[in-house]
Amino acid sequence: MIDVDTLLTWGGAFKKVSAGEMIFLEESECRFYHQLVSGKVRWVNINDEGREFLQGVINPGECFGELPLFDDERYAATAIADTDSMIIRLDKPTFLQLLKENTALHFAFSRLLAERLRFKFFIIKEMANHDPEHSISMLLKYFKQNKKNVCTDCNRVNLTRQQIADMTGMRVETVIRTIKSLEEKGKLVIEKGKVYC
Repeated sequence: MIDVDTLLTWGGAFKKVSAGEMIFLEESECRFYHQLVSGKVRWVNINDEGREFLQGVINPGECFGELPLFDDERYAATAIADTDSMIIRLDKPTFLQLLKENTALHFAFSRLLAERLRFKFFIIKEMANHDPEHSISMLLKYFKQNKKNVCTDCNRVNLTRQQIADMTGMRVETVIRTIKSLEEKGKLVIEKGKVYC
């Protein structure tokens, strides 16, 4: 989202996190803007049984946990490093001042929030559909069109079947069975366990 040199100029600091480490917890107080430099982070809600609902997979260059920066509420989800990762953080007051002084960045964040909100509307609509084949097809189509979680060179889906299940609220068995059915119908390709749109 923001050039790393700009963040460093404004007082940003790097933070290493190990695979499996929680970066922040749902309902905890927000003190920083977070941007992933390297690695992979998942943004999840965890229910009382420990089941995760995947809100998003964060890739290098993307920010996460930004809602409480704007509404002064607590984090809406937990951020967990999927791999050893490097994050750059900027304290909240400085981040807000950076946006006040840079309208282009402010508009970029408005656009990002709108895109993420639009995706949530999309997911809710598809979950209400109750047809796993349709829902998974539409999810993969959305990712391909928006160049998210799909390799732009080879159309490989960069999500596991478990992550798709966690994102849609389906059981992983349903996702596996549905992806196999979509392959049999020629709507996607499975090669060496990898799914291609």
